[in-house]
Amino acid sequence: MSAVLITGCSSGIGAATVQWFLARGWTVYATARQPQSLPHHPLCRPLAMDVDDPASVRAAFELVGHELPRLDAVVNNAGYGLSGSFESISEEAIRRQFETNVFGLMRVSRAALAQFRAQGGGVLVNVASMGGRLSFPFYAPYHASKWAVEGFSESLAFEAAEIGVRVKLIEPGAIRTDFYGRSAEFVHDPALSAYNAAVERSTSRMQAVGGKGSDPALVAAAIWQACTDGSERLRYPVGPDARLLLGLRRWISDRRYLRLMRQRLMR
Repeated sequence: MSAVLITGCSSGIGAATVQWFLARGWTVYATARQPQSLPHHPLCRPLAMDVDDPASVRAAFELVGHELPRLDAVVNNAGYGLSGSFESISEEAIRRQFETNVFGLMRVSRAALAQFRAQGGGVLVNVASMGGRLSFPFYAPYHASKWAVEGFSESLAFEAAEIGVRVKLIEPGAIRTDFYGRSAEFVHDPALSAYNAAVERSTSRMQAVGGKGSDPALVAAAIWQACTDGSERLRYPVGPDARLLLGLRRWISDRRYLRLMRQRLMR
């Protein structure tokens, strides 16, 4: 029986991915800071894990290694969005963003690679974003974290191949999740009045985009494909907006892209 460990499973993409794998007969080690929120299912093993805490990550992987002869895949899904005017966002808040989205993901990746190397292979799936290859206004720290995940994962794919590990990048577009609500952190100081009108318009329009986003199950299906297709493919854009915008960003100039996003989101 195949087994997967998934981080950030309490809601959204993580919760949908747990259900997707359970429906296909996998044993799922579903992790969250508060595991009591995770589903009750004969094949689901809820685990407490805080990706920001090295001891928590180490303990979870030690338990999995003790219980399983083989772990087939690890999905780095835990993360959140920090947005607002950059001048308003404290260095502490930016460090928190990177601690979860980048260093937490690296921490889990390191533990996964040790497990995979010992058993002779596996699949490491990192959930990035279309925002790891393009950007929108007032998401500077979030985009910086996701661009870091893209670069980290692409480089890691070279060395991971030496130990039989395939690294995969999932790049969702707008998805109907708590990314735009409970899981988001928004910071703007109204005293920085030069930004106020653009922040208000951009935030409102991004919220509207999020409300019309794709179902999280679409991302779960892409994660499943990445874990099971046996290919050397690295990137999996998810959703019509991701495919459209990533294609657009590839072919138009920086000047045209920046002008287009200003017109659509800030004017």
